[in-house]
Amino acid sequence: MESEAGGLTLASSQGKRLLAVCIAGSGMVFLDSTVVNVALPRITEDFDASLSGLQWILNGYLLTLSALILTGGALGDRIGRANAFRVGVVIF
Repeated sequence: MESEAGGLTLASSQGKRLLAVCIAGSGMVFLDSTVVNVALPRITEDFDASLSGLQWILNGYLLTLSALILTGGALGDRIGRANAFRVGVVIF
């Protein structure tokens, strides 16, 4: 499989590294998206949170995540997608 942009093939070592990095990045996104939902029962116990309190927690988390996604997109426009990805992984 060749991409039209750079001629990168999956059989090459660079293509395999790129695939591994994409899979690792997707795994990080999955981990990040599940961590709050897994923690909700413990948050309920520790803070004696009601259902509306849990909704506020989730809304705050999702609002922050949305703001960071927009910031990451703008950062990618300024410094390049690969560098923005590196910065995001380091911050994560």
